[in-house]
Parts: sequence; structure tokens; C-alpha cells
Amino acid sequence: MLDQALAALAAAGGTAVVQAAGTDMWTGLRQAMGRWFGRGDEQRERVELERLDQAARELENAEAAGTERAPVRQEAAWQARIEALLESLDVTERARAAEELSALLAQHTPGAGVSAGGGGQAVAGDVRIQAEHGSAAAWNMGNVSLGNPPQPGPHQS
Repeated sequence: MLDQALAALAAAGGTAVVQAAGTDMWTGLRQAMGRWFGRGDEQRERVELERLDQAARELENAEAAGTERAPVRQEAAWQARIEALLESLDVTERARAAEELSALLAQHTPGAGVSAGGGGQAVAGDVRIQAEHGSAAAWNMGNVSLGNPPQPGPHQS
């Protein structure tokens, strides 16, 4: 049984696989995860790359069909695969593998705690939008109203 930190890392890995599939991040994450699972064994790496490709195809097909279960299922499956690999290692190898996984997730995933669905954009930190010299800027934010705040009354000044 893994400690809470390693279980959370495995969950983050499962989430990363699902969120990256079908995006520009996929190729880099796919290669890094294949190497991580392969642990230096080229045959095992190829097998894991094929599993990742199968997961991406399933997610793509599910999105096209409007099915919502595939992402949840894939996320849980990859979390379980990561946990199983970590549990199979001795304490020293497990610590090294956890560090490697943490580093590859930091490198191949967007800002921590930030995510957006299809057609959305996520930003970690501040956003500044400016239009100058007759240009225009637009940002669709859903149910957000922008305007001038009310002026303070005499008792608020």
C-alpha cells in the first residue's frame, strides 16, 4: 500500500494522461510516460506506448460519441497502473521513480491546479488584456459582467 503522497502522485499521473490525450501536450507526455513505465526496458516501453495510444483512441471515440465514462475509467486505470509500478519497486527505486514522475508531470502538464475543458483556456496567475491604437480585445468569460462600480455615497467617502 502506498502512502498518501505517492497515491496522490499516481492520481495526478492518471489525470495528466486523460487531460493530455488529444492535445498538443500529448506527444511529449506520451513519450515521457512510456519511458517512465519502461524503466530502461525498450520492449516494456513500446508496450506502454501502445497502451497510451489505445487510451487516447478510446478517449477520442468517447468524446465523439458524447460518452462521459471513458475519461473517468481511463484516469482510474492509469492511476492504478502507476500505483502498481510504484508498489513493485523497493524503497530506493520507488523514491527515485516518484521523483522522476513528479518531474515529468511538472514538465508535461499545464500549471498546477488549472484546467479547462474543450474550447476553454486556463491561466495560472494574473491575466492582463489590453487594446491600444484602435485595436480591440475580447475575452469570453461566461456569466461575468464588467462595468464601472457604483460611486460611493456620502456616508461611504
